[in-house]
Amino acid sequence: MEARDIKNIFRAVCETPSDNGLIIDYMPGFLYKGEVDDATPHVHTFYEILWFKKGTGRHFVDFREYPVKPGTIFFLAPGQVHHFDGSSDYEGLAIKLCTDFMQSRGDESDLFVKYDIFHTFDTAPYYIIDEATSAQLEALVQQLEAEKSEKNTFGHIDVLRSLLKLFLIKVHRYGHQEKGLHLDELRPSHRLFVMFRRLLEKEFAQKHTVQEYADELNVAVRTLNKCVNECSGRSPLSMINDRIMLEAKRQVRYTNLLIKEIAFNLGYEDPSYFVKFFKRQTGLLPSEFREMEDPNERA
Repeated sequence: MEARDIKNIFRAVCETPSDNGLIIDYMPGFLYKGEVDDATPHVHTFYEILWFKKGTGRHFVDFREYPVKPGTIFFLAPGQVHHFDGSSDYEGLAIKLCTDFMQSRGDESDLFVKYDIFHTFDTAPYYIIDEATSAQLEALVQQLEAEKSEKNTFGHIDVLRSLLKLFLIKVHRYGHQEKGLHLDELRPSHRLFVMFRRLLEKEFAQKHTVQEYADELNVAVRTLNKCVNECSGRSPLSMINDRIMLEAKRQVRYTNLLIKEIAFNLGYEDPSYFVKFFKRQTGLLPSEFREMEDPNERA
């Protein structure tokens, strides 16, 4: 197999806007016509919301295939590898957000917006909305479009942030996920789970044990185990291992880094231990996974 070039995968699809950090594109116009073909695996350096209103097909995100159908809204975070199936009958829109735009303002609703809609590697990265919710979201998009033309007016960025947050809250409140528990910010165990998700996203390359996460969150290991199991049906350790493996698979398949370099990036001083961990999790050696053809990738 021909070696993959990191520059062909790990780059931004487009520059995020420099003025207000938010742009809105419409399908099918922007699909397959940018500097990177959306039908080949690529990665973003920004957040992206993809709302499909018409058309059916497939969307591949981080080695998994998901159905595309009307009323599906995908939420992609920086670093996720994704591509489409090449269908040309999609209609909908994309909202692209720079990372600064998604910075938390310190309240718990911000925490849930960012780590229970985006950064949810452990659940499907999309919601299904009904017609009533669609109408509410459409009105908010129209307000976003109108506000974008007011960039030199007082409070412009604050209005954009508020409208976007309303959009995300509506999706979180009324949208349906095919898997996973609908989390409630008023429940302490659900808040702890989202805090664990946030910490895991930030520290997976440095912290590999449940004890480390429990200490950082200032709870007992037993409490963290109970909370994560209640909210996901899984153990914290399985989530830690899965997050490490997701990044490992991204770097093994989509970069030309040496296996020992990837091991070091993920906090393993002994490359042989990392190789054993990878084999235990996937059934394959990293070198075998790198050479394995991906049937979802378009030649």
